[in-house]
Amino acid sequence: MKKTDTKRFQAASSEVVRDINRRIVLNLIRTSQPLSRADLARQSGLQRSTISLIVEQLLKEHWVLEGPVGRLPRGRRPTFLRLNERRVIVGIDIRPVQTTIALADVNGVFASRQVMATPRRPSDAIPALVKRVQALLKPHHDKKVEGIGITLPGRYHHDQDRLAFAPNLGWGRVDLRTPFAKATGFEVAVDNAANACVLAAVWFDHVRPSRDLVVLTVSEGIGAGVLMNGQLVRGWHGMAGEFGHVPLDPDGPPCTCGSRGCWEVFASNRAAIRYYDESQSAPSGLTFQDLLSLADQGDERASQALSTMALYLGRGMRMIVAGLAPERILVIGDLTRSWARFAPIVQAEVEAQSLAGDGVPRVIAVHEDGLARLRGAVALVLQKHFGASPDILLHH
Repeated sequence: MKKTDTKRFQAASSEVVRDINRRIVLNLIRTSQPLSRADLARQSGLQRSTISLIVEQLLKEHWVLEGPVGRLPRGRRPTFLRLNERRVIVGIDIRPVQTTIALADVNGVFASRQVMATPRRPSDAIPALVKRVQALLKPHHDKKVEGIGITLPGRYHHDQDRLAFAPNLGWGRVDLRTPFAKATGFEVAVDNAANACVLAAVWFDHVRPSRDLVVLTVSEGIGAGVLMNGQLVRGWHGMAGEFGHVPLDPDGPPCTCGSRGCWEVFASNRAAIRYYDESQSAPSGLTFQDLLSLADQGDERASQALSTMALYLGRGMRMIVAGLAPERILVIGDLTRSWARFAPIVQAEVEAQSLAGDGVPRVIAVHEDGLARLRGAVALVLQKHFGASPDILLHH
């Protein structure tokens, strides 16, 4: 029988405890800044000596800054702590048509953004994006770049470090992280856009924290990020959450994944445009934003196309409700601009799936001005320091 080295086990456990305490302190400062050391001890339940050690380390690493000084009726005046806004993150949101590159501080405040057409081939995209990142960072040479976060409209296989499934992007099984890291010299985190939006929803307090929620990104396709029991669910090969490619009708229109009648074929932005085009004799050439504007102006065909999209969006959510029983479903995308048009139809379809007669999840539109995916890209980088999983964020 192999003998266990108990001393080594205890040392590892102590290191884990220190790491968890550090993350707790960082998250308390992030969510409640400015905060004094006494406030940190009171809210965390940690001893003041532990707080002092952690804070001194964070100050030394320039994660945290001191100031201003507070006022009390008597006694020592406390010095408040806040996150160092000079630590920045590059966020890259890759979509089939266009890609956005942005620079944000640790609080998720964006300093600059650039938009470029997404190259058809990854061999062209990687050097083009690296060049854009370098140009973006040039005026900010005095800031500390913590890393680069990349969101994709597809699933990323983290064990193999490559894109696993992205039919709407059409890039194949490419490794994006390694060439980006080599070319820039920064740490790079890559993930599915919907998964990143889960982190953004928890991280940047779009909604009240929940341990069980699903984030749906509705655009050219439909992506789903799943948070269950406070943990982000990725599944085997990173494929968890691909509800958009579950066929609702095997005889339906063809999908980019090679199947037919998938959910996203009926409920995506492209589906709404197809419904509108089918109501007239020739293709309209409209964008989804054009369709929303026409509906707002009273165009009946545009309104009907969006209502059909909403109906199928709600029907597809039924499988999420039945299979995962989330507390809430968050919807992100251009459709949230006209959510009052979608909400009654979608919620009615979701409520029709109630199996127990109660506990129907709320469907909530996240009005984020197109920044949810970029904030998710930022969160991919920051989670390394602030929390290995959303569970720490939900508790503090």
